[in-house]
Amino acid sequence: MNLIIDAGNTLVKMAVFKGRDIVYDQKIPLKDFAKNVRSIFSEFRSIQYAMLSTVGALSQAEIDMVSVFCGVHVLSHATKIPFKNSYATPQTLGVDRIALAAAAFYYNPNGNTLVIDAGSCVTYDLINDYGEYLGGAISPGVAMRYKALHTQTAKLPFLEQEEIADFIGNTTETSIHSGVVNGICNEIDGVISQYQSRFTDLTVILTGGDEQFLSKRLKNTIFAHSNFLLLGLNHLLEYNKR
Repeated sequence: MNLIIDAGNTLVKMAVFKGRDIVYDQKIPLKDFAKNVRSIFSEFRSIQYAMLSTVGALSQAEIDMVSVFCGVHVLSHATKIPFKNSYATPQTLGVDRIALAAAAFYYNPNGNTLVIDAGSCVTYDLINDYGEYLGGAISPGVAMRYKALHTQTAKLPFLEQEEIADFIGNTTETSIHSGVVNGICNEIDGVISQYQSRFTDLTVILTGGDEQFLSKRLKNTIFAHSNFLLLGLNHLLEYNKR
């Protein structure tokens, strides 16, 4: 069994894999990490290896705690990968994007795959049909757009994401919702169309925290997959066991 840990700035996703199947997963606050790690190893005593992806939120002491229970691989730009990385600055490529590229490589071997991760930021990552990672784009996510409108202006209120009845807002609040929701959806659809014009038979995967909110609003055909990053981390762990 493998333990997969994806630690963000405030939340940690943890999953237990048996082979390629997820037998347990949960999302917890960062402050509860140590308690939940002990609980997982108490329940799943067959875990032998862990893959840990972190943006720097976990302390070295917390990482070392996991290594008490099993072998630990911390994902970095030095991690062995099964695809060719043609990113110009591989040392600056985020570990989440490395994991998503790995998931795409295994999900659609010998195909062109665009992975869109709609989280704090929206990231776009392309693996082509030669198994080559080309890069992509980074733009503000839904929550970041709402926050920017409030913090970068004098009078606009801070709003939470919300369904919109019409793309024409008739109040300040509905105008903000329309601008954020329509803006990000039209961006994603436009980016997909750009990639489709260059890459034939393109498979598009949408994942991340805002996946469900956005998927039903997009015009292009996509495959929504909430655990795509976790699958990529598990693939990378298996690859690095060799």
